[in-house]
This record gives sequence, structure tokens and C-alpha cells, in this order.
Amino acid sequence: MSQAQALTTVRVKTGAKPLSAVTRQILSYVLLVLVTVIVIMPVVWLVLAALRREDAWMAYPIVIIPRPAQWINFPTAVAPQYKFFQLVGNTLQIALPSTILTVASSALSGFAFARLEAPGKRFLFILVLSLLMVPGMVTTIPNFMLFSKIGLTDTYWPWYLWGISGSAFHIFLFRQFFSTISKDLEDAAEVDGCSRFRTFWQIFLPLSGPVLATSSIFHFQWAWGSWFVPQIFLSADKTTLGVAVSRYYVDPKGMAINTLATAATVLYILPMLIIFLLAQKYIVQGIATTGLKG
Repeated sequence: MSQAQALTTVRVKTGAKPLSAVTRQILSYVLLVLVTVIVIMPVVWLVLAALRREDAWMAYPIVIIPRPAQWINFPTAVAPQYKFFQLVGNTLQIALPSTILTVASSALSGFAFARLEAPGKRFLFILVLSLLMVPGMVTTIPNFMLFSKIGLTDTYWPWYLWGISGSAFHIFLFRQFFSTISKDLEDAAEVDGCSRFRTFWQIFLPLSGPVLATSSIFHFQWAWGSWFVPQIFLSADKTTLGVAVSRYYVDPKGMAINTLATAATVLYILPMLIIFLLAQKYIVQGIATTGLKG
């Protein structure tokens, strides 16, 4: 008996009426609206908090919707004394090169695991996947000690070297995607005299747009939003925007200016929100296609 027949039998025995298509659609939309509200509420609260006056933070009852809204907080948050745009430049010096290097090295590694035959390949791939289970906190201090010994702390070189070594998560994405590409394309390229690298560069890479976009967005978001590692590795002059938001927005007495820090936080997360909204279909497509073949 099929699942549909079993459900029909249960409904007949219990007297339950099947839900109509319209009812199921309404329930789906209600659930989606509830989930959406839960997800966006922190962002809405952050924006409303950025529009408050400074004295409203200690007001009682709590001010939810500021009246009037203090839009001046945003241009004030990027004033020269807070070095906002310099910090954006520092963050981009980490995020852009490390993203390019990580995606390139992970794509090459994923291609090797998917299409090349070598002794111990399966064991090495399992070893790479095991790195996903190691928390980043565990390796941060050993990495700091290593780079400190060779004089690369307070520079952006650790991020570049991590990029060259690839990422276990991105290697997994590329390996899964490249495994789904037909062997006929690879055989045709071999007949035409293509080397392994040329096959990767001219055939596999142009077909991997969704996974390239997914990998690039994920790593850029990680590099842009990283807080703990830059806090340890970089000095105040070279630190990233994420670290500086919690440090720089203070008055001459050393007290935090909550409204400016919150406004800077909104500006800090805004690029990531825009990138996600513009590229969400590529993310979904990239994740979906990487799960087609094990």
C-alpha cells in the first residue's frame, strides 16, 4: 500500500477530511510569514535603535519607535574621527583577496577529489571533511603562536595563506558539484588534447557558476563578519570594521555612544544584506546542485 493510500484509509477510518489545496497554501503562507517576522525582528530593532537619541537608551518606558527619528546618526557615525571608511578599506583588504584565493584553491582541490584517481583519495577526502568538526576557537591560539614566530602578526598575510590552503567546506561544495558533471565532457576534452588543468579551466569552471557564487558569498561574509581572529591578530590601526564598531564609538570620557555604535553596525551589515538579497537564488541553486551525488 502506498503512503497516499494509507493516509486515505486513516482519514476514512477516523472520519477526518483531507485539507484542500487552498487551506494547505494558506497554512504555508502563515508559517512563512511567522518565520520571516522572527528572522527580521532583530534587524528591525537594530535599525530603530540606530534612530534613537542617546538619552533614549535609559528612558522608561522603553522607546521602541523613536520620535522624531534621528537620521543624523548615520552621517555622524561615518565622520572622519571614527575612521569608518579606513576601517572598511582594512576589512576589504582581508575579505577580497582571501575570498579569491580560497575559492580558487578550493575549486582546484574539489576538482582533484572529484575527477582524478589516486591511491588514498577517499581517505584524504574524509580527512578534509573531518576538519569541519574542529571548532575555529581550537586552532586560533596555535595559529597565532605560529604566525607570531615568523613575524606575520599585525599583517594580513595569515588570511592570504589560509586562502591558499583552501577551506574544507568549500572543497566539499566543489567536489560534490564536479562529481555531477558528465564524464563525456571530460573524455571529449581528453580526445581534443586538453591537459587536466585546461579541462578544469575551460570546461568545469565555466559550468560551476552557482557553486562559485555560493562559495564566494559564504567566504566573503565570513571574512567580513569575522571578529575574534582580527581582535587577536591585528593592532588598532589595521583592525577591521567589525572589531572597531565595539571600540571606537566612545566620547571623550570613555563612555560608549550607543546610538553611533548602533548606526555603524547597521551600515556594517548593510552590504551583506544587499549581497544576500541579490544572490540568494544562486546560493539556493549552488547548495541544491552540490547534494546531487555523493
